[in-house]
Amino acid sequence: MLLRNLTGFRTAGWLAWLPAGIGLLSAGAANGQSIEAARTALGEGRFVEAAEVAEALDTSDGYALAAEALAIHGHYLAAEDTKAELLGRAMQFGQKAIRKDSENPAAHLQHAHAMGRYTQAVGTLGVKREYAGRVRAALERALLLKPGLAEAHLSLGAWHAEAIRGGGFMARVLFGASGNEARAHYNAALELAPDAKIVHAEYALGLLLLDRRRHLEEALSLLQRARELPSRDAHDRIVHDRVIAKLAELDT
Repeated sequence: MLLRNLTGFRTAGWLAWLPAGIGLLSAGAANGQSIEAARTALGEGRFVEAAEVAEALDTSDGYALAAEALAIHGHYLAAEDTKAELLGRAMQFGQKAIRKDSENPAAHLQHAHAMGRYTQAVGTLGVKREYAGRVRAALERALLLKPGLAEAHLSLGAWHAEAIRGGGFMARVLFGASGNEARAHYNAALELAPDAKIVHAEYALGLLLLDRRRHLEEALSLLQRARELPSRDAHDRIVHDRVIAKLAELDT
């Protein structure tokens, strides 16, 4: 794991990687904020600010939100040469969320989210194998604590689909990855959150990973539905742009 004991968002090396124009709150201002302020910043796309405000709360929910915000920023917006370090920091937040409250499903969910994004950023086979079991265990723990957590079902569906795409037969043997399990979790997420743009988008991408030719029509239908659904926050707007790009790619 990339845990280099970074001391916080005001660490000089970390701060130097932030894009120009992103301003961080002072320590005093951050400590005066609330989880609602962090959620507002997250929804508006101020992901770095959301992470800082949430971290300052020093609560399980705060660290979980910080992990979520920084994982989104690191995955979608950060420069390539900063992604691994940022996502390593998001993983630290997820671990802190669990240490603060091991019964908090959001803590396990966002720890898994950060780990998954980290493995995607690093991309090496060794790292993916190292984290595969951890990601699955964290998601299953989240679902044990809250069975109706749509995000955890969605992430588990993606876990199975990506494991099979990347490891094929060996993924089935080593990790128990299954196309049927992927489908089951995607369907559960869709049932729990039928109007969520990201559910339709991720389901479509998962089907393309499992068998692009066989599932193309169904994937197109899901992507078209995702395009039609309203964008409720900044993350949705990012997803929407990805959906448009994917539809254009498939059309060609």
